[in-house]
Amino acid sequence: MTIHDTHPFEDPESARDPVRRLRGRLGGTVSLWTAGTSRERAGLTVSSLMVAAGEPAYVLGLVDPDSDLAEALARTGRGVVHLLQWRHRDLADAFAGTAPAPGGPFAQATWRDSEWGPVLEGVTTWAGVVLEEAAAVGWSRVLTARLDHVVIGDEGDPLVHRRGRYQRP
Repeated sequence: MTIHDTHPFEDPESARDPVRRLRGRLGGTVSLWTAGTSRERAGLTVSSLMVAAGEPAYVLGLVDPDSDLAEALARTGRGVVHLLQWRHRDLADAFAGTAPAPGGPFAQATWRDSEWGPVLEGVTTWAGVVLEEAAAVGWSRVLTARLDHVVIGDEGDPLVHRRGRYQRP
């Protein structure tokens, strides 16, 4: 038996996907996108997003094209983009599908209905959006949504994602 100073099944740095590694170094505040009503609601944790100022202003998000969220936004044309805080990290994992969520991810928190979709109770910053375009880009779908209603609250302790981990700024 040989003892190594590295994990024997870890890929060497040069063999890893350089695009994924580049994206991981960008980092940013974690958002939760939701859409739909009642039993037909869907949500997804999204950390690849940007806001484009203007009249009107837009938010663009990269999502899995096969996600329930992409389908719900296409069906309803409306959604909610929440900016999460450190205390929401377990909820972010539940909506990302990386942590158990008994009863589904919506059962892990309290929600209220809005004209754009489910709004997480207690979230301080969120936006109601109207989907204007969904286009395939690489292995993702870029959702272009017009900012219809914006609520800005105390930023508190934002949930930041960088290099595959949650971090405090």
